[in-house]
Amino acid sequence: MSAATVSRGARRFLLAGLGFLVVWQVAALGGAPRGVGVVLGLHGFVLHTVAGKAHSLVPSYFDRELAFPRSPSLTLPATALGVAGMAAAEWVRLPELVELLAATLWSLGFIAVLATLFWTVRGNLTGAETGTGEHNADRRAVDRVANAFVVVALAYLVAGAYVTLAVELGLPTPLVYSPATSHLLAVGGATLLLFAVEFRVLPRFLVARPPRPLVGVVLPAAAIGPVLIATGLPAGSRLRWGGVVEAVAVVGFALALAVTVFRSDRWRVGFPGVTSGAALGVVGVGLGLAFAYAAATSGLVRAHLWVNLLGFLGLSIFGLTYQFYPPGVSTRRWVSDRTGLVAIGLVAVGLLLEVVGAVNGPQAVVTAGRVATLGGAWLHAAVIVSLFAERYW
Repeated sequence: MSAATVSRGARRFLLAGLGFLVVWQVAALGGAPRGVGVVLGLHGFVLHTVAGKAHSLVPSYFDRELAFPRSPSLTLPATALGVAGMAAAEWVRLPELVELLAATLWSLGFIAVLATLFWTVRGNLTGAETGTGEHNADRRAVDRVANAFVVVALAYLVAGAYVTLAVELGLPTPLVYSPATSHLLAVGGATLLLFAVEFRVLPRFLVARPPRPLVGVVLPAAAIGPVLIATGLPAGSRLRWGGVVEAVAVVGFALALAVTVFRSDRWRVGFPGVTSGAALGVVGVGLGLAFAYAAATSGLVRAHLWVNLLGFLGLSIFGLTYQFYPPGVSTRRWVSDRTGLVAIGLVAVGLLLEVVGAVNGPQAVVTAGRVATLGGAWLHAAVIVSLFAERYW
């Protein structure tokens, strides 16, 4: 019963993330301020999805069971309402009390999620116990390293949630610049967690092994880069060094993924999602380095944000989601692997159009890109909701 309770709560987090994904793209097409996109895209879509899968994956990766099975169901209302309120406060003028309550709700709800995960793995914080079976004994070395950095990623998420709360309540905090907080959450938390999880999940799906030297480079770099970036913003040598270190992590991960895919003779619909996500991650860190070493226009800043949030993290999430919930198992004619590929393709093409439009193209190119990303986001959400309806409702 506890496993079913956890799975049900985790799926609700995923559904909330899908809802925020679609609303985010609608808001972007409607010309919402950049801050609205950060809240809906990062706090809403990415972090709700991360929390949903973390409830399911982290305990098993550490050879544990979730300490409080009802935690996902109890914390979701706070995090979801918090995101809605924070996004509304970014878009229209609301009383300061509303913004305070919304940020407090999200922060406390997310901290509760992370507290549950830390309590679950408290006796195995080094990740030495991996839950890896004897038939995969040769994978344990990579699994242990990945586990150790899962804990680091969770610590980054705690830091980002605390800073969000501290800024609103006037509590002591070394960071008050909002992009620094979002980098703690997105780069330190979500990205590092994504790398650690993919180094465990994808080799098993691909039935291949990533190059161990690259694993040893990517994860430490991905752990060091975010703190340098967050504490170096908005400009300076620390920011530049952080950008270089993070670029090493992202490019190294893209190379490790490419080698692993090349070594495999398997193919699944999720693989184009994670590979295109990694490729767009390289584009995203390239834009970030450009900002660190030169001035940036508002259009390029928005492109950098969208490429990293929706391209790198988003498409990687699409691909991993299709691994756990394959569209091909659906009995509905319109839901298939082809549908998933179309969703991935629409988002990838739309993001590239936005980058081109931000660099030297007319606004019509940017608008076309946003229409395409909205179509891809809606189609992805429709596929997953349909699969959930068939299998669980």
